[in-house]
Amino acid sequence: MPASRAPVETPGAEALLRWYDRAARALPWRVGPAERRAGVRPDPYRVWLSEIMLQQTTVAAAGPYFARFTTLWPDVAALAAAPREAVLAEWAGLGYYARARNLHACAQTVAALGEFPEDEEGLRALPGIGPYTAAAVAAIAFDKPAAVVDGNVERVFARLFAVETPLPDAKPAIRARVAALVPNARPGDFAQATMDLGATLCAPRRPLCGACPWAAACVARARGIAETLPRKAPKAAKPHRCGVAFVALRADGATLVETRPDSGLLGGMSGPVCTDWTAAPPDAAAVAAAAPFSADWIEAGAEARHVFTHFTLSLRVMVARAPLHAAPARGAFRPFDAARRAAPTALRKALDIGAAALRNGV
Repeated sequence: MPASRAPVETPGAEALLRWYDRAARALPWRVGPAERRAGVRPDPYRVWLSEIMLQQTTVAAAGPYFARFTTLWPDVAALAAAPREAVLAEWAGLGYYARARNLHACAQTVAALGEFPEDEEGLRALPGIGPYTAAAVAAIAFDKPAAVVDGNVERVFARLFAVETPLPDAKPAIRARVAALVPNARPGDFAQATMDLGATLCAPRRPLCGACPWAAACVARARGIAETLPRKAPKAAKPHRCGVAFVALRADGATLVETRPDSGLLGGMSGPVCTDWTAAPPDAAAVAAAAPFSADWIEAGAEARHVFTHFTLSLRVMVARAPLHAAPARGAFRPFDAARRAAPTALRKALDIGAAALRNGV
């Protein structure tokens, strides 16, 4: 880190955009700077879809999902016409499943409108679009001068201006700093450049300050505190929830699954029948009441464990072999591979544990 106590430059969009023109990441949903100069305009559908997928998800994780979605549903009208169950099944494993329900609802709204609104206000009126996504789509798809602030951008600007207030309290100050620098020319490229800067150079640990286009303007670098920013408030310990998952297989290979209610966690997704997820393990009466049909339910010998954003989950897995004529009180039998593919990660773990136990003769 330099020994000077004050930066020698004022940050400006021009330096960042020159760097972006050389170093922009090639992403499947992005129209790069050279293409933009050649007159290629971003597809609002692809911009919107990628931004929804990238919420709480890495570029590496979102990429295969984006490729599948755009192959199956190449435009917003196709996505709007798709069965919601098919959209949810393709989303399985990406997490934050309310995004998938809202994605389908938003596609139907946009298809009815005929096109995406171009400004933040109009975009925020759509299902599942909040302030960040509205700003991102307005800037990237329509070149509106909107302040786009994701986690990477928060880190860049917390360091650039040495914002020492911990997150999330620092968010308004950081957003104001970003808004003040957004240029009227190329605001979409500016938004993507700030994201790229945080993703590639201004990393959480060991930032590559020597290659940064804003190095000479960075207050945190000048003070030698870049690696300590942004500060974050201490996280509270995650609560723990428990439940029981019932995994049943028929001789034809079908497994019992049910669709969860739209409201609540994993809403609209399918997976094995479960008890409620509670702080204390369900008692014998609760387990018996939740069993989907009368059978000799046996412990699988392992728990399905999963970490959600706000809590951790342990599911005891109970297994049974179901007769072909079984008439469950809850759920329906589906081919195992299809059921497994459509299940979110937490419930897929339970299916895998149950199926392995039954294959091994438990």
